[in-house]
Amino acid sequence: MKVLWLLHGVNLDMLGKRPVEHYGTVTLSELCAGVTAHAASRGLEVRCFQTNHEGRLVEQLHDLARGDERVDAILINPGAWTHYSWALHDALELVACPVAEVHLSAVAEREEWRRRSVIADLVAVRVSGKGLDGYLEAVDRLAEIVGS
Repeated sequence: MKVLWLLHGVNLDMLGKRPVEHYGTVTLSELCAGVTAHAASRGLEVRCFQTNHEGRLVEQLHDLARGDERVDAILINPGAWTHYSWALHDALELVACPVAEVHLSAVAEREEWRRRSVIADLVAVRVSGKGLDGYLEAVDRLAEIVGS
């Protein structure tokens, strides 16, 4: 099986408590379970990771870039770091696998500051505004890219 890392950034541990109109009612554990089950059907093993500490996400990406952990693809929702974290951009630039950027909410239809993604130039797939279904779509697209 190929390994897909499902990385979540700041505040995503609070899914289920955040505004329903943007994030729905799914919790992070439900989201990880749904992605894991769907990915398994596509021949991908999922490893979930979430942190509210930007440096910890950067360190996780460094571990993946160094080969400390097996990785064939990354699906990432950096949360608010999407819009301003050049440190995240630079760390993501080091990984040598396809990356999908996913957002539960329709970021292009929200506040102006949410419309910018500093990692957009590094990702093979971008999906937003589709809730859990957007994650599943990203899994499918990554599975096609990695040949799973």
